[in-house]
Amino acid sequence: MKNLDLLLEKVAKYNINALPLIRKAYDFAYVKHKNQTRESGEPYINHPLAVAMILASLQADANTICAGLLHDTIEDTDTSKEEIACEFNEDIAILVEGVTNVKNLSLFAKDIQNNANLRKVLLSMSKDVRIIIIKLADRVHNMRTLEYKKNLDKQQKKSRETIKIYAPLAKQLGLYDIGVELEDKSFFYLDSEEYNQILAMQKGLLESFEEDKSKIIEDLYTILIDNNLFCSIAFKTLGLYETYKELMNSSDIKNIHDLLEFVLIMDDIDSCYLSLKYIHKLYKPYTKFYQDYIAQPKPNRYQSLHTTVFGPNENLIQMQIRTAFMEKITKYGITAFWHEDLENGSKLMQKAFDEQYPFYQSILNANKSAKSNSDFVKILEDDVLSEKVPVYNNEGKLIEVSKNITAIDYAYFISPFLANHMVGVIVNGSFVDFSYEIKPYDKIRIISDINSAGPNCEWLSVAKTMLAKNSIKEYLKRKGQSLTRSPW
Repeated sequence: MKNLDLLLEKVAKYNINALPLIRKAYDFAYVKHKNQTRESGEPYINHPLAVAMILASLQADANTICAGLLHDTIEDTDTSKEEIACEFNEDIAILVEGVTNVKNLSLFAKDIQNNANLRKVLLSMSKDVRIIIIKLADRVHNMRTLEYKKNLDKQQKKSRETIKIYAPLAKQLGLYDIGVELEDKSFFYLDSEEYNQILAMQKGLLESFEEDKSKIIEDLYTILIDNNLFCSIAFKTLGLYETYKELMNSSDIKNIHDLLEFVLIMDDIDSCYLSLKYIHKLYKPYTKFYQDYIAQPKPNRYQSLHTTVFGPNENLIQMQIRTAFMEKITKYGITAFWHEDLENGSKLMQKAFDEQYPFYQSILNANKSAKSNSDFVKILEDDVLSEKVPVYNNEGKLIEVSKNITAIDYAYFISPFLANHMVGVIVNGSFVDFSYEIKPYDKIRIISDINSAGPNCEWLSVAKTMLAKNSIKEYLKRKGQSLTRSPW
């Protein structure tokens, strides 16, 4: 009961009216799971309770927390969706059923039925983003307790699935801390030797940086306060898996420009921009890495100024400057809507998910483009959930696209109709080949002509994404053209 009291205490701080319903959900789940234990030997009820605690830390609404407490009852007990709807409400029942369906699916199970179910469930998930959020909370606790799963193959399978599916999902929803935790825990089980090497490298750098860190914070406070700019300052580092990926392109951990990060929380937007003047007085900027995400927010609503500077002892340091409201978006992502309006937060969250978050549209595009269920899974794996890079479209808007794609892939991502009539591509003011590989922060403009010859089979050898390849094949099929290259 101690853990239940902690949950109720956490929820009471922002929604005291939810306590009776949450206590009822706990009692229901406790009875249903009474004779069950986890692989660790602890009572099974501790798992749904931990999931509910993670959701409460996001300030989830009452129905979402209840669904977290009940999320395993349909699969692991004799409970039905109808019973949950009768005991609680239809909304909770739908959420529990949705999480149950996701739990039974795997991107790595290639059987036909699983592919069909995965397609169905992901499309239904897009109708209520809370299903994804509950599943992320479930996966976080499962990864925190993965050590108790003694089968090493199962540990690695769950870790591969987590690092490939759930961590990218979390980041696309703005739940950055959850995404990093999922990545790092997966990284440990997939390659513990590399994990420990990166950990030791980071630890060594941080120990040598400790004195400089204190001096930087002191100097920042001094110069900003002297100029009537007031802020709080926090220090953080990149995740271990993120560091590992950065080291693939750098031989020295000190060359990673955003490994050491200072976060400055300012009073308002004007103060954010003004503080740059004084930060750059203290430390020379590395202008290559300056980004204004306040004027150009990321697709997941993230806003901040980023400037990398040359700090003491040749250390590269990233300064992230934002307001308290922006910090809330940074910490809570899409779930910040619960903080802004608890009563209507879930509706506002869903509306934003439908209209603003690329993941939703990517799922719909994958469904439209896929010629089969296995095709859908392939697009999901390679395109939708792949690593992203930011680029600027023709209107100067910052968007995110899959890493290592070509200009042809980019065009089909923007608009298949535009791509089918593409005659030229301008990147950063210069014409490039259609095979050009898109790089972070490229400014891209697609030139089209309704009278163009359209795609040919050569485009297929250039395209990397399934979305582009399927669109090209469909066009060539309509035009009655061969999908193979001419021998001449």
